[in-house]
Amino acid sequence: MVSTAIHLFHPSRLRRLLMLVSLLGSLAACAPASSPTYRIAFSQSISAGDWRQAMLAGMQRELTFHPDIQFLTRDAQGNSRQQQQQIHDLLDAGADVLIVAPNEEHALSTAIEEAYRRGVPVILLDRRTTSPHYAAYVGGDNTGVGAAAARYAALRLRQRGRIVEVVGAASSVSVQRHEGFTQALRAYPDMRVVGEVVGDWGATALQPPLTKLLQAHPETNLIFAHSDLMAQGAYEVCQRLGRKDIRIIGVDGLPGPDNGMEMVQQGRATASLFFSPGGEEAIRVALKILYHQAYERENILGTIVIDSVNVLTLQQQATKVASQQAGIEQQQLLLRTLQATYASQRTVLYGLLATLLAAVVLGASAWRAARINRRINRELARQNEANDVINQELVRQNEANDVINRQLSTQNEEIRAQRNQIAELAEQARVETEAKLRFFTNFSHELRTPLTLIMGPVEEMLTGSHSTALLPSHRHDLGLVRRNTQRLLQLVNQLLDFRKIEVGKMAVQAREDDLVAFVRELVETFEPAARVQQVSLRFQPAEARLPSWLDRNVLDKVFFNLLSNALKYTPAGGQITVRVRPADDGSSLQVEVADTGRGIRPQDSPHIFEWFYQGEQPATAKGSGMGLALAQGLVRLHQGNLTFSSQVGQGSTFIVTLPRELPAALRTTTAPPETLTLDEPQAFPVEALDAQAVAGQEPLVLVIEDNADVNEFVARKLQSHFRVQTAADGTTGLQLAQELIPDLIVCDVMMPGLSGLEVVAQLRADWRTSHVPVILLTARTAPEQQVEGVQAGADVYLTKPFNPTFLLESIHTLLANRARQHEHTRRQLGAAGQAAPNSAAPAPDPDQAFLQALTARIEADLTRTDLTVEELAQALGFSRTQLYRKVKAVLGTSVTDYIQLVRLRKARELLLDDKLTITAVAYEVGYTSHSYFSNSFKARYQVSPSEFRARRLADSA
Repeated sequence: MVSTAIHLFHPSRLRRLLMLVSLLGSLAACAPASSPTYRIAFSQSISAGDWRQAMLAGMQRELTFHPDIQFLTRDAQGNSRQQQQQIHDLLDAGADVLIVAPNEEHALSTAIEEAYRRGVPVILLDRRTTSPHYAAYVGGDNTGVGAAAARYAALRLRQRGRIVEVVGAASSVSVQRHEGFTQALRAYPDMRVVGEVVGDWGATALQPPLTKLLQAHPETNLIFAHSDLMAQGAYEVCQRLGRKDIRIIGVDGLPGPDNGMEMVQQGRATASLFFSPGGEEAIRVALKILYHQAYERENILGTIVIDSVNVLTLQQQATKVASQQAGIEQQQLLLRTLQATYASQRTVLYGLLATLLAAVVLGASAWRAARINRRINRELARQNEANDVINQELVRQNEANDVINRQLSTQNEEIRAQRNQIAELAEQARVETEAKLRFFTNFSHELRTPLTLIMGPVEEMLTGSHSTALLPSHRHDLGLVRRNTQRLLQLVNQLLDFRKIEVGKMAVQAREDDLVAFVRELVETFEPAARVQQVSLRFQPAEARLPSWLDRNVLDKVFFNLLSNALKYTPAGGQITVRVRPADDGSSLQVEVADTGRGIRPQDSPHIFEWFYQGEQPATAKGSGMGLALAQGLVRLHQGNLTFSSQVGQGSTFIVTLPRELPAALRTTTAPPETLTLDEPQAFPVEALDAQAVAGQEPLVLVIEDNADVNEFVARKLQSHFRVQTAADGTTGLQLAQELIPDLIVCDVMMPGLSGLEVVAQLRADWRTSHVPVILLTARTAPEQQVEGVQAGADVYLTKPFNPTFLLESIHTLLANRARQHEHTRRQLGAAGQAAPNSAAPAPDPDQAFLQALTARIEADLTRTDLTVEELAQALGFSRTQLYRKVKAVLGTSVTDYIQLVRLRKARELLLDDKLTITAVAYEVGYTSHSYFSNSFKARYQVSPSEFRARRLADSA
């Protein structure tokens, strides 16, 4: 027992024990010393809202790089007194730097002065206070944000528009943004703020006040909201009102659901101005103060405009930053876990060493502890390598962020240069357009004097004491002069009215009147023209009287234009309906002009109210492009609104909305001045002329002559015998020939543009006009020139000067020959189908080719009972009138009769098949009524279908 004790306390063993104790002390001395900890305190007036949350998130994101900083935060929930008490508590808690985000300018001055006395630096975030004792200020430039919004609005509206401003609750922020916006707008005289709506910084409910303001100012085309939340409220109001044309600009531009970037990307807002919360910047300034580094006292954060051009890039950048932040936080969590593991393992190691000291005799235990220590070191080495890999990845990510930032800077420079270039081009275009308009206005004004001098004598001749002595032809010519002079005066007045509206000189002088009676008078003036065009014109007032304040001189031009357009584009058999009714709000009246015409193409719809815009129009309906633009300007001048809806092929509807009451400045009690009243609206040409043609009108002769005197001379000589149309050049003459399909053409050879020979060649190559006889008039008398004219396809070649009687007799002879040719063709068509135009023989001329194509088209749709002339014309490239006149000229019959002839000829063939019943044959050739088929067949062939079948079967037997 004693020997064992002596062995345990052998001197060598004691030396080893002392060495272990020394080693333990050395390890304890190598333990990392705790670094000093700073406290950054943050007092905010309110934390609710995405923008405030983004501010706090930015601070926390920046602090993830500084784990040695203790972050203290307090939320006063909008109570300035409570925030002041919280600042005292944070100072008592030992804050080294105090960041304050005040809500009111005067409320926190005492607390900030207390921090100054204690030697604690104060950083003001977002808003300032009245106290000058602050170390630094971090925040955006609210005045600059307002100015940037104004400049962007001017760019989008091309420096012309009406704006509604949605301001926040009374604060320095709303005041500064409003001041910056209004000051910047002064640089754009054609842009004006028509009203303001006070919103809530934290809510989107703006329906009642904003709805009322937009209804009172329908000309509004942009809304500037002081925050994205209020912009969302404005968007909801515009959607309810159907005002999708209004652009919306918000402020904040934060990423995330329902924030500015998403609103811009989804089209709910046109743009959002990014207003940095400043959380990261405030923490950086606080760290510079703590680490005694140089810093700026005034840190004004910049802003950018987020719109459809850069929103996707900024969202991707925000997503990338969020992803990197999540990665950093995950890595820090892993690092803390490893540190905890390291601390735990170090405690275990110390326990093992203590155990070894308690049991020095257990050498094996000491050896095992050393091996465990080596294994832990290897694990720590592997962990260090992993940390190195993580650090390298962070470096690569920072380099990628630098590349993205450089790309964004380059894109911003390009966008800024393009914006400046566009602004310069727009200003140049505006100056040029203004000069052109001034020239046309002055020129138009000069036309009024000669027009007045023309109209005076004409009116005197038509209405004076000697008017009864005028011949009917002279009276007709003078009436034509008066109508066209009035039309020209009307166009001049439209151009002058347009100029008055542009410069703000057009005044409204409204009087108490009855809108129903006023519109009825205008509708009645259009009834004769509607009857001529076979258009049904209906007037449907909702009430017998609708009193309101009206300026007849202004609204007469509006409704006259709308009715003229409706009559111009409504075909025969169509309908125009004029309705007058109160609007749904009760304070306005509506006049609706609806037609069943051709409608407006979708690509033309955005431009029909633009000055001088002319979309695709039929040749007979070409206008000046001023009517609808002038109408809209006059309606707006009358405090009203002009809207429309249209569907191609079904017609258009225009609605004029007028207020019942007008401001006193627009009213007058004086008697209305006498105004020039135009004659009844002239009937527009209509394509459906079948009824007139069947009634046996005189042949139509087209005179194409560039010399005005010769043109008038030839036309006058022919007018007593034929219907005459004239053209002043070859191009116009060719278009008229293709549109009117005349019975004969008299054409000059030498003309500007298309010569007479070229006109003849194109007439002969066109199915529509290949049959029309042509007489060429020319001063070229050489025989080879006459041969050239005949070879081109002319029927007669007359040299100037010519005998008018010979010209007249030549026309009669050509028309008589054409009539005999019609009779011959008609007999061929009636000869039991043996000489049908769809014969397999080659077509000898264009007329035969036309008949083959027409017959083939009819036979292709033979079973259709609803086959119309319009469909045939469209399939062959004709209009209805052109097809009618072509068939009439070639066959001497109508299109409908020829369709029936082809049906009945096919029916004769099918009746030879005894497997088909009479009813089945009728359906096969497009008849739905057995009796109608039988009557038509008998009228054509003098036998009924059953008798025809019986005879043919008997003959074959």
